[in-house]
Amino acid sequence: MVTDDVILVAQKEFDKTTEHLKTEFSRLNVGRANAGLVENIPVEIYGSTQPIKAVASISIPEPRSIFIQPWDKSCLSAIEKGITGVGIGLNPVNDGVAVRINIPPLTEDRRKELVKHVNKLTEEARITIRTARQDAHNELKKLKEDSKITEDNWHEADEKLQARVVDVNKKIDELAKSKEVDVMTV
Repeated sequence: MVTDDVILVAQKEFDKTTEHLKTEFSRLNVGRANAGLVENIPVEIYGSTQPIKAVASISIPEPRSIFIQPWDKSCLSAIEKGITGVGIGLNPVNDGVAVRINIPPLTEDRRKELVKHVNKLTEEARITIRTARQDAHNELKKLKEDSKITEDNWHEADEKLQARVVDVNKKIDELAKSKEVDVMTV
């Protein structure tokens, strides 16, 4: 049915938004080592820009340190430069074999800033969901106006769409709540 296609497109947008939110949350420095903090940092190597995960192995030997070992040792300085240049407050140490990053513990003020940032990312996700819902709603309305679906089909599809919006908003709230707890845990 035509309405199912419209809802499916909206659902794909909802899924994409929640995945993006998860990715953004994984990049937040919450005082513990996490490969997500550095794996996508771009580095200039061999005349092109590549993420660190494409040129090195990343491991977490201790809860507060990240160990990045490039496959080609000539990339060490480029990796170090890339991490410093991103401006996420991490200080890499090049020991000639690998790059080590020690994650400093978070202060209470920094934790509060991170919670605000989590809330900002959550609100951006909600806005994206509302926009996708509005686009789908408008598409359904256009189908009704063009007499491609009946009034009853339109109401039924709109209710299905709203149910999916409620579900995805619950999921976003759960992700945000979980991340807030994660940030505030010392």
